Amino acid sequence: MQSESSQTSSNGVSAALVVRFAPSPNGYLHLGHAYSALKNYEFARRHGGRFLLRIEDIDIGRARPEFEQAIYEDLAWLGIEWESPVRRQSEHFAAYAIALEKLSELGLLYSCTCTRNDILDEVKLRGEWPRDPDGAPIYPGTCRDSSASALLRQITSDKPVAQRLNMTQSIGALQGPVGWTEYGEQADGRLVSAQPSIWGDIVVGRKDVPGSYHIAVVIDDAEQGVTDVIRGMDLFEATSLHRLLQELLNLPAPVYRHHRLITDEQGRKLSKSAGSPSLRDLRAQGVTAADIRARLELN
Repeated sequence: MQSESSQTSSNGVSAALVVRFAPSPNGYLHLGHAYSALKNYEFARRHGGRFLLRIEDIDIGRARPEFEQAIYEDLAWLGIEWESPVRRQSEHFAAYAIALEKLSELGLLYSCTCTRNDILDEVKLRGEWPRDPDGAPIYPGTCRDSSASALLRQITSDKPVAQRLNMTQSIGALQGPVGWTEYGEQADGRLVSAQPSIWGDIVVGRKDVPGSYHIAVVIDDAEQGVTDVIRGMDLFEATSLHRLLQELLNLPAPVYRHHRLITDEQGRKLSKSAGSPSLRDLRAQGVTAADIRARLELN
């Protein structure tokens, strides 16, 4: 198992610490975002490190300027300060395209014209079918064969094409086992073996932009010199993918620290899609930043 490239002390704290908070501007921030932002900010302050803000707006169809502006306002209200300029993913598509080209040169990518409905239809024909950690069906490999993929592109030349990572070949291209040392709230230096195969052939190049979340996040972290990634447990399993991509692209591996998720009264994770109360809503109700810290047990 390969270890992080960062210089770390016995308790896993990186020298020249750099952390980041990276929200998507597709809705207003809620308590879960506040918890993660404050965890990163306080960790950086405690260890004399740097705190970066990154706007993950690679999903250009959902990103909105008003949501990005609200992120700045909410973080300032919480008492968080960040460095300028702020990195915005939509300004770095060229870097993601270069990463895709490297994977292509390694023979690890193939073109895919399948829509989500195509995948669902194919999976239905196969009966019981495995799902990834996010609950989506594992890609059945419809376009994996190069000749079949070329035929599909010829027949549907007007259909958008995505780039998928051939998971079996990618794992085979590794020099050895890959993993990370977890320093999250419930772990203190626990060795975790990466299991990227549970995700299947993921999309690394979207049909609308030259990249995907998984490609963008590892490129961004490397280019910004992020040493410690502090994020929610909902992204714990995705770390296997990120470690795989870091190895394939010869990128440094940060220290990973996954924290608990903030839930509602029914125990459900807070989310924008579920309509969880936003920080703006709470502020309008007279809630203070100190109240937020107390509610999140950050005092």
